[in-house]
Amino acid sequence: MNAILNFILMVMIAALLIPIYAAWKADDVWQKMLALSSVSSKASIIILVVSVLRDDWMIGVVGAIVLSVGNAGFMLLAQLLKRMENTRSTDSLPTPRLAND
Repeated sequence: MNAILNFILMVMIAALLIPIYAAWKADDVWQKMLALSSVSSKASIIILVVSVLRDDWMIGVVGAIVLSVGNAGFMLLAQLLKRMENTRSTDSLPTPRLAND
């Protein structure tokens, strides 16, 4: 039984490498954020699985906090980047001229 759960944990760690590779290859900031958010979610699920395997619920609480708070930080970062892009695009617009010019 323990060998099966260890195998499942190894498969989960291997699945964790896929978004890391995607973030490494991506040039777009939004694709990198999406891949890193996926890594965050998968890492917290791995923490939860390890807490069940060890029967240690304090580790499980940490995994639940990482799962809920970690993605909130990515959402705040996405809003910040979105506002920066909107500000940059409005700065490049020509200024309107007055009728008296």
